[in-house]
Amino acid sequence: MFGISWAEFLVILLIAVLVIPTRHWPDVAQFLGRVVRWVRGIMWKITDVSENLRDQIDLQRPIDELIQSTTDDVLDAFSVPRKKSTPTPRRAAPRRKKTGAKK
Repeated sequence: MFGISWAEFLVILLIAVLVIPTRHWPDVAQFLGRVVRWVRGIMWKITDVSENLRDQIDLQRPIDELIQSTTDDVLDAFSVPRKKSTPTPRRAAPRRKKTGAKK
């Protein structure tokens, strides 16, 4: 708990009991209850956000893999050498007759 052992926590609690007058114990307990409630709320929010981020990353991973595999397939298709095809002979276009006024 916060990097202290139970023995250290008990020593701090014992010193607090000796230093704080008995008439203030209810106020201190109420304050500690508020602090613990606040810390738990923060921890729940952090846990919720981290789980949401983990879910988003898990959803994003298949999309990234799909994009990568598609990109690889397209690049592989371009990198494969094409077979040379024999060109087909072109036919000459038919000539048009000129129409117009004779000189």
